[in-house]
Amino acid sequence: MALLLDGLDVVLVKTRFPENIGMAARACVNMGCSSLHLVDPERWDREKARPLATPKGQDLLDSVNVCADLSQAVAPTALVVGTTARVGGWRQSLLSPGQAAEAIAEVLARGERVSLVFGPEDRGLNNEEITHCHKLVTIPTDPAASSLNLAQAVLLLLYECANAVRNCQRKEKGASGENRSGGKLATAAEQERLMESLKDMLLRLDYLHGDNPEYFLMPWRRLFTRAELRRHEYDALMGLCRQVRHKLG
Repeated sequence: MALLLDGLDVVLVKTRFPENIGMAARACVNMGCSSLHLVDPERWDREKARPLATPKGQDLLDSVNVCADLSQAVAPTALVVGTTARVGGWRQSLLSPGQAAEAIAEVLARGERVSLVFGPEDRGLNNEEITHCHKLVTIPTDPAASSLNLAQAVLLLLYECANAVRNCQRKEKGASGENRSGGKLATAAEQERLMESLKDMLLRLDYLHGDNPEYFLMPWRRLFTRAELRRHEYDALMGLCRQVRHKLG
């Protein structure tokens, strides 16, 4: 039987406490999400996580996927949504939980995968990790008590996603998983390969500054995220980058 949030991967980055992983697993099963990934956890002890996961979350803990880095964890997914409590700088165009959930539900309805990424309990995602995210969501809280427990944040966002998926199902009952806009979306791994190829091309053209190319590449990342690149568009842009590099020698 398909779960409500099939296709959604919850990704916890550098989590400090196994108990928080157990509570996050419980939140996942409560909302119908069956995929949990850990990226370089500080202390991963499945037995310490079990009491917090409740009986329903045991199977999910047994199937947890542990990855060395974030790019590996999100590589197969078409949309990567990162969470942040900080604003400004690299963190632009922040979505509300409802807005992020709608975007996630639309991609899931096409039959494609989504990653929902949460940072460490004490500091959240850093700038490098945010470059792997196509969209950013923030949970508005009272400024006097802005800190949320990791599992609370997971539960709140998955609740919004579950509601958005139900609304999407009601609007498009019986719709197939095909993308009506013309083909499948490029995966996160493909989009990252395109960014690396584009960065190399722009550096050769002296368009990017060599001292901090990732920062100056951010507008291009945002542009391609908004465009929701299809596979054939990805192929065309990769071909363009290769041809420019060839002409530059």
